[in-house]
Amino acid sequence: MADKPNVLWISFEDCLPLYGCYGDPVARTPAVDRLASEGCIYPHAFSTAPICAPARAAVITGMYPTSIGAHHMRTTRGQAYDAPAPHYVKCLGEYLRREGYYCSNNVKTDYQFEPPFAAWDDCSNTAHWRNRPDMTMPFFAVFNPEFTHESGMWEEDRNWPFSYVLPQRIQATDPDAVEVPPYFPDTPRVRRSIAKDYDNIALCDQVLDVLLAQLEEDDLADNTIVVHWSDHGPMPRGKRHPYDQGIHSPMIIRWPGMIEPGTTSDRLVSTVDLGPTMLSACGITVPPHMQGRAFLGGHAGSERQYVHASVDRSDADYDMVRAVRNRRYKYIKNYFPEKPYLLWNSFRNRHPIMQEWYRAWLEGELNETQSIMFAETRPIEELYDTRTDPWEVHNLAEDGDHRDVLDRMREELDAWQKETGDLGMVDERVMKTIHYPNGEKPVCAEARCLVFTTGSYGQAPAPDAFSLPDNHRLQLFSPTQGCSICHTLDDGDARWRVYTGPIRLPPGDHRLRTRVSRIGYRDSPEKTFEIAVKSE
Repeated sequence: MADKPNVLWISFEDCLPLYGCYGDPVARTPAVDRLASEGCIYPHAFSTAPICAPARAAVITGMYPTSIGAHHMRTTRGQAYDAPAPHYVKCLGEYLRREGYYCSNNVKTDYQFEPPFAAWDDCSNTAHWRNRPDMTMPFFAVFNPEFTHESGMWEEDRNWPFSYVLPQRIQATDPDAVEVPPYFPDTPRVRRSIAKDYDNIALCDQVLDVLLAQLEEDDLADNTIVVHWSDHGPMPRGKRHPYDQGIHSPMIIRWPGMIEPGTTSDRLVSTVDLGPTMLSACGITVPPHMQGRAFLGGHAGSERQYVHASVDRSDADYDMVRAVRNRRYKYIKNYFPEKPYLLWNSFRNRHPIMQEWYRAWLEGELNETQSIMFAETRPIEELYDTRTDPWEVHNLAEDGDHRDVLDRMREELDAWQKETGDLGMVDERVMKTIHYPNGEKPVCAEARCLVFTTGSYGQAPAPDAFSLPDNHRLQLFSPTQGCSICHTLDDGDARWRVYTGPIRLPPGDHRLRTRVSRIGYRDSPEKTFEIAVKSE
């Protein structure tokens, strides 16, 4: 296993690349900047959705949220159903576990579905590569410090759920030094909130510094691919909207010996590409259903010309917005032009910037640019030249000089929706009913065991207890389509393994425990087989 690279993901939640290495003069990000100096920056990286759960569903499956029923935010609350992913879709960790990797996640998931049992060796607030039972095992370790979450910009203090590191207090960012987007009112309250975002990024930078130091302490840095990314941006008109302030993701990758230190890639990247890229970098075949495009390793594909993003229900209120972007232009299609931009959202409305924005609007203090988001209706189409208009406030959709660009971007969006089977076209109630025909979450059928010996060839499932000769093989199966089976032995190594092929047990008495899982299903009841293997 020593030749397999380890993989460490460090995602800052709700985080724009307000870093020194991205040219931000206010940032205090020494650890991120050092990582960039040792690896490659991908400044043209974008998320598939400007809100947590749909974006994270894409990252962990390599599929667009609109293709796997994960496009509404959230499905695990209120509506109460897991995203109805097709039977062939699995979480990234499972593919790596099948190849002998130890996979840990600390601790956030928020995938629009409960992580299936096969997804992780450990998914907890103590998960760490240091917990693997064999220190020679390659690992895929994910850490998700949440200090940069949208709620971290609120004025009250927040208690954070993770415990793997306790950052030290930092010097507060000067509100007078920050840049205020032109669509916000430039007031002290807005500036204080943006300054707090910089403070929160500095806290996350400390977490990254600790994790990189631990890699060095464990003598693992030279054989570990380190990937830093985020799911989307934190501020109003960014989060829940497909403007760049919502979908522009930081992305920095360090891979000693494979990526030239201190470089910058001009490649257009989507966060849906992360999964297949890691498989490719680890020498693992990329499943054909994955819609992401590997950009490192032996299975790297051609460069993207476009990235795509979607917005649907955000908590309570329904919406449907689709977007496509190339290196210069952004095209947005609003399927509910009769609705305002700012749909009701109680969580967002707690944001100090949102509250100050509403106040200034009600008191008539906004200029034309700052008033755009308060329009009662939206245009069907929006087109922005992000090179000359990085804040995306000048809509060129009606500009005759950009007709060719508009037509080209419109055609690309239509083609992408058809190719990927955009489930936003399906009523959510219908989608849920198909997935939960009886109104309840389906359950995986428990595992069954077939026995192969010189005198028996698995003609029927084995009973719960049986004896075997030394020369045998055990095959596990479940009739649940697309399921994964995990197994462990009570005697010896108790680690749960993803079943990949027939098993041979050593002589002795064994308790073979099994569990079956699949995205969108409840895990099966645990099934135990009592097996006595006779020595020959």
